[in-house]
Amino acid sequence: MNAPPLLPVPLPSGAAADDDLAHSVQVISSLEQIVAGWDETQQLTVRALKGAIEDLHKSALQRLIRALKDDPAAGARLRAALADPVIYAVLRFHELVKASLGERVEQALAEVRPLLETHGGGVELVAILPPDTVELRLTGACHGCPASGQTLAEGVEKALRAHCPEIVHIRQVSRAAAAAADAVHFVSPFAAPGQSGWTTAITLAEIPEAGIVERTLVGRSLLFARRGEQVSCFDNRCAHLGMPLDSSAVSAGVITCSYHGFQYSLATGECLTAPEVQLRVYPVRLIGGRVDVQLGR
Repeated sequence: MNAPPLLPVPLPSGAAADDDLAHSVQVISSLEQIVAGWDETQQLTVRALKGAIEDLHKSALQRLIRALKDDPAAGARLRAALADPVIYAVLRFHELVKASLGERVEQALAEVRPLLETHGGGVELVAILPPDTVELRLTGACHGCPASGQTLAEGVEKALRAHCPEIVHIRQVSRAAAAAADAVHFVSPFAAPGQSGWTTAITLAEIPEAGIVERTLVGRSLLFARRGEQVSCFDNRCAHLGMPLDSSAVSAGVITCSYHGFQYSLATGECLTAPEVQLRVYPVRLIGGRVDVQLGR
């Protein structure tokens, strides 16, 4: 009996590069589903073959990088090539490039959150101030607790310094006293000076805590994310191939595109998969329970 073909459909000929990539992802997904139905011995054989091929590819890429990086011109071209999301993703998979600072900060905070949550507390990332500073806010039972300084130093700071040795300054930011209902108590750092160009888009209550929601405003599909009273707004389009993000998974302040797995920080729109690109960010302000967006950019 002839073995079935490895590829369920033929690769396209002469298609655009992005189309080829999307097709390759579909092929890999189809093959994974086929292998999942095989017995354990067959699956172990496939995993061993996959691991051997990956090791060979990693070794070849390591040799290529070593051969190029010492030449200033070639090294510059190599760094520029990392702007290509496919090149970056492959090198990240093989651990040949370091994760972005934003991704590593979120990993560190994700490590300590379970322990803080057992005591009714939490920690929020307020801002990353390159090159060496982060601002954090302790929440829940940790906020205002007499032991909060110890919590920050022994737990959060230790995790951050382990993941992000370049971070020198870690600042604890306190939440300001509650503002009057009609006062502006949060303005996006992306907001342009002045008070013009604001449009009411949604209420704070409509945005799930630590989650996302999509709204269409002036013909634009927008994605809103919330952590406490910090609200972010982006185009509802992945920076990779423009696919909508509103059905994507959210975890620890990071959204993962459901189509090709690109990840973004919901605090800044930074792409954690390819740091050279990011989501388009719109300024927001919070007035009472109303969220306004500044679209004139």
